Amino acid sequence: MSAPTPSARHNDIMEQVPCNLCGHTETTLRFPDTRQDNHLEGSWSAFCCTHPGYGVHPPIVQCAHCGLVYTNPRPRRDAILHNYEEVVDPLYLQERHARELTFQRHLRKFEAFTGPAAGRRLLDVGAYIGVFVEEANRTGWRATGIEPSTWAVEYARERGLDVVRGVLDDDLFEPASFDAITMWDVFEHLGDPMNELQRMYDLLRPGGWIAVHTMDIGSLFARMMGRRWPWLMEMHIYYFTSRTLAEIIRKAGFEVRTVRPEGRYLRLKYLTTRLRPYSTLLAGIVDDGARLTGLDRLAIPLNMGDLVTAYARKPEA
Repeated sequence: MSAPTPSARHNDIMEQVPCNLCGHTETTLRFPDTRQDNHLEGSWSAFCCTHPGYGVHPPIVQCAHCGLVYTNPRPRRDAILHNYEEVVDPLYLQERHARELTFQRHLRKFEAFTGPAAGRRLLDVGAYIGVFVEEANRTGWRATGIEPSTWAVEYARERGLDVVRGVLDDDLFEPASFDAITMWDVFEHLGDPMNELQRMYDLLRPGGWIAVHTMDIGSLFARMMGRRWPWLMEMHIYYFTSRTLAEIIRKAGFEVRTVRPEGRYLRLKYLTTRLRPYSTLLAGIVDDGARLTGLDRLAIPLNMGDLVTAYARKPEA
């Protein structure tokens, strides 16, 4: 018997899904499938946080009823989870300083809503190697992380951090046991964002806060870039706008306080790897110049307006 073709193999793990926000199935195509014929789903490398596969993705559609943008068909939820369990991402370790600066700023803005930590419990969902958990501990939170990647959890535990391996569906925590829950650059990767929000709602004490940071496909930069917007990638399953992000959080029962753009810090050398898919020449010039001047390790703030954070609260009653 001949081996199955690549398309047959990846079709085995693909599924059609309804809109996660409104449940309808009628869609329009926003961006066609850009994968090559020899592309194989099921490889965890495309789901690495630092993977450079910009512009390579399954079909991306828009719900004809509520406007939510998402990949469809897409890998089954169990296939997505398996990929994240297998992820190994040493390049992320090289970006640690920039991540620390980013999370320090995120935490200051979050605490403007939550108030001082004062020993309260915080859960970071999709904690990866635990950088945000570590930063939260430093300001007085009793922070815990949950993360599916075996490699990332082992790294975090070696640093003495409370990061457990798993996902929220594993029911590893007691209901109403956290005062705050964060999700940084995770929401767009989930197979079922609404289910995740409902899990977070159950784990949060009344009056507790959540922060959800993701991309905004409705931003001016995203609209200007079109199909060349860098966040159109295989690892990203859902593409929210500020409106649809607020709507899905409200639908899960939260009171949304604000959704606003928030950028990040990137090491200049890492930034050039993000430029390379678009202009090898420009990336090479910037890379060579940064190396010669010793600026390649410099962490610079970057905000194109296409990354947003939603801050929301669970009602007191």
